[in-house]
Amino acid sequence: MDASLHQYILRDPEFKNNASNLLIWTGSLILVISSLGCCSTVKRQPVLLYVYAAVLAIVFVLELGACISIFAYRSKFIGSVDEGLTRGAMYYYNDPQVSSEWDLIQERVKCCGNFTASDWQYPAEGVRIPSSCCIQTGSTTEEKCHEMYTQGCYLKVIEFLKEIIEVAAIGKTFFPLVGVILSCCLASVINKTKYEPMAKGFNPLE
Repeated sequence: MDASLHQYILRDPEFKNNASNLLIWTGSLILVISSLGCCSTVKRQPVLLYVYAAVLAIVFVLELGACISIFAYRSKFIGSVDEGLTRGAMYYYNDPQVSSEWDLIQERVKCCGNFTASDWQYPAEGVRIPSSCCIQTGSTTEEKCHEMYTQGCYLKVIEFLKEIIEVAAIGKTFFPLVGVILSCCLASVINKTKYEPMAKGFNPLE
């Protein structure tokens, strides 16, 4: 059975389908909005820039709602990580891809097992703990592990994912708001440059 660790972590088909549809719709929307922004800037049309700002404001509201949904969905996702790591560990010695991904996690994150190193002995006693659990020192060899990581990977992976999700969600949400401000400022500048020559040439006494 060919199975990848990340497939176990993201095992929920509803999550995968929603994520794919969200990426497609977001990409299409960004393409349309970017084209509108370019045309508005090139043609120096304040009205189009205000329309562009209004569209970005709508996007900001939608992304703010998506951001709230992400935080609401986070508990379900965290639960899937726990089950995904546990199920993935069961195929460690049978699937090279799963074993390489587990080794990468344990070496990079400096952890061992899902919650503890003893997780590798479940469900079968006497199973050899992976060498990636060993703290690499000058005297460490393939056959002998002098010292190993004691903390499980679950808490460290969750901490990392929480930080990434929060930063990405908050950062991506407020980008359209910056676009709204800049578009309105640019439209205001264009209006001033259009009407200033007319104001200078206008003499009410003539």
